[in-house]
Amino acid sequence: MILSNAYNYINVLDKAADASWLRNDVLANNIANADTPNYKRKDVQFETYLANAVAGTDSLDERIATLDLSALNASTYTEQANLAYRMDGNNVDISTENVELAKNQLKYYTLMNSISSEFSRLRSAMKTS
Repeated sequence: MILSNAYNYINVLDKAADASWLRNDVLANNIANADTPNYKRKDVQFETYLANAVAGTDSLDERIATLDLSALNASTYTEQANLAYRMDGNNVDISTENVELAKNQLKYYTLMNSISSEFSRLRSAMKTS
């Protein structure tokens, strides 16, 4: 994490990328345990935390500038622990997990591209100054 208000967007993108990386691990674990009796699907909560953190003001720039990044962390949770799709108590649907994994990988690559673009803008601004 870069400790400067000039890099707050990059820091938020970095937190989102970390959450996406964690979700990738969780989804891969779900896929690996698709045949494990009584295994319950897990997922990562981050987007709601981010939306709540930036809500409430008219200026996104202002909210990002004052955002407490230490409080913006992803968390893993067990989804629908009481639900089982199969007789063995497992609630992992392999097709859904594969779709979620592909979606998450696209999100991660988009975040990495956004971070790279932010650094390119900063480099460009430093060269013209």
